[in-house]
Amino acid sequence: MPSQCFQVSVLRKLIVVLFLLGAAQLAKAQFLTDMIDTTTNLGKGMLQMYKKFDRIYFTGYVQPQFQVAQSKGIQSFSGGDFAPHSNSRFSMRRGRIRLDYVHMNPNDQISLYFVFQFDGSERGVFVRDIWGRIFENKWQVLQFTAGMFARPFGYEVNLGSADRESPERGRMSQTLMKVERDLGAMVSFEPRPPGHPLHYLKIDAGFFNGQGLNATQEYDSYKDFIARASWKPYPLNSQLLISGGLSYFNGGLFQNTKYSYEIADEGNRKVFIVDSSVENIGRKAPRKYYGADMQLKWKHKKGATELRAEYWRGTQTASAGTSETPPTLLQEPYYIRKFDGAFIYLLQNVVNNKHQVGLKYDWYDPNTEVKEEEIGKDGNNINATNIKYTTISAGYNYSISENVRLMLWYDFVKNEKTSLAGYTSDIKDNVFTARLQFRF
Repeated sequence: MPSQCFQVSVLRKLIVVLFLLGAAQLAKAQFLTDMIDTTTNLGKGMLQMYKKFDRIYFTGYVQPQFQVAQSKGIQSFSGGDFAPHSNSRFSMRRGRIRLDYVHMNPNDQISLYFVFQFDGSERGVFVRDIWGRIFENKWQVLQFTAGMFARPFGYEVNLGSADRESPERGRMSQTLMKVERDLGAMVSFEPRPPGHPLHYLKIDAGFFNGQGLNATQEYDSYKDFIARASWKPYPLNSQLLISGGLSYFNGGLFQNTKYSYEIADEGNRKVFIVDSSVENIGRKAPRKYYGADMQLKWKHKKGATELRAEYWRGTQTASAGTSETPPTLLQEPYYIRKFDGAFIYLLQNVVNNKHQVGLKYDWYDPNTEVKEEEIGKDGNNINATNIKYTTISAGYNYSISENVRLMLWYDFVKNEKTSLAGYTSDIKDNVFTARLQFRF
């Protein structure tokens, strides 16, 4: 008899877990730091289930893929560089497991939310998210988040890889916001009551280490301040939704050497000019970004048509060989460059909402002060790090079921034609990606 009771109890818990997993799939979160939408009946129901059954659930997805590149050994932002003698590969782009925990106060209001997420592939196992969020429940408008989580800058950076329609984020996102996450703390203004006059407004603002997950610890005392004010999808009518946001990033690096290079005119050419004042040591080398984004979505009988546009510009400090934020203090000269870039998406359902075609256009210009033949002109010291890249991607997504999606995308990558050897014409670095995504 006790054995039968135990089996019934286990069976009941298993049914509940399966229900929660299915419900979690239906209540997909779009953004990396999103939680359950408690304004929906499903969200409220799930929270009641959590209250009764330990308030914990697991989700995850895997993304096996096959890729073919235009040439062997190319450098690529479509899942990483290819090996020197390979132009095709199978890979596990991502393998994620996420644990969510929610705690309710005696008034059945969320008081605490916690997330732990791992990523596993042939490259190893890495932690992607460890963060907790505290909710203010008197006015239900404030939240405090601390830990390792996504930087609140821009739209594309925060759009989760399980929900994003293209295989990868744009080149600029991957360069300036590598791995998207950082260690820090953030305060959010986001009214939760549906009838609140500012229900559609969300403001995130926080301080972060700065180097993201590229380093195992903070290497200077400077912190990055990052903020985003956004207007959540607002119905202009029964079919048309509009949303958008403004982002601001103010950070910097401890300058570890006295050498700092910036672009200047020398005769009839552009060159990097060095400032070698000893006073440069210990100063804050700048990183300042500005961003604006807008999304427009039209719902129709075949599904939806969506247009997204996002633009960034600012100043980035890095090294001679890359415009990525350094993972360690540089023991070499610092290079300060003005940059800009953009991401534009056009998404269209065809036949029904299971089939989607998409076009994506993105560019990243790591140095807006030099163009084309000015790079490498007369043997100047402007190298390939300063080349502008433009990518046009076309693709097809097929939602086979709620848990399986097929992605077929081709990236046409174009670089500026410069005076540098090896970059006087376009490099053959286009990439085709075929990916299956399994999600629970």
